[in-house]
Amino acid sequence: MKLDLRKQLRTLYDAPLEPVLVEVPAMNFLMIDGSGDPNGSEEYRQALEALFGLSYTLKFKAKKLGSDYGVLPLEGLWWVDDLASLDFKRKDNWKWTSLIMQPDLVTEEMVEEATEELRRKKDPPALSRMRFERFDEGLAAQVMHIGPYADEGPTIQRLHAFVGGSGHELMGRHHEIYLSDVNRTAPERLRTIIRNPIRPHQ
Repeated sequence: MKLDLRKQLRTLYDAPLEPVLVEVPAMNFLMIDGSGDPNGSEEYRQALEALFGLSYTLKFKAKKLGSDYGVLPLEGLWWVDDLASLDFKRKDNWKWTSLIMQPDLVTEEMVEEATEELRRKKDPPALSRMRFERFDEGLAAQVMHIGPYADEGPTIQRLHAFVGGSGHELMGRHHEIYLSDVNRTAPERLRTIIRNPIRPHQ
């Protein structure tokens, strides 16, 4: 039977158009770090190539062992060293972590074996920068953005206003979950979850 992880984790991989609070449990991810504007970036393209390549290699390895599931969406953590310079339309000074969640059945040993398999077959340049890590985000606020990535500003502002109005404050890193295939979806129909970890206002 194929595991429907998107359905099991519906509150995390779907979101309403109005901001909500969610409790995000610790989960395992494949991750690659980088910096700069992802638009037209070879470093970013190579990171996605390695992430999806290894995620699908793991999926097929798990299927051979009797467990099938759909690969989860690409996610991104974004931040700058100086928050005062944060600009969602100018990303050349941004740092990022691209990541894809892996189900609990994926083990460190499976990741090592799949990495060697992918290296033998395709050897994507960013594979050596990959890490397998548990990420615990905890309490967060999230909202659905529909439209181009460059137009996220008002949605992000609404999310931040909601956080302040709920007696919380932002912490951690700006988090985006890309639900749409950018190569097959018109920009105005792209669906992106915007998430940010929060804590009670100090």
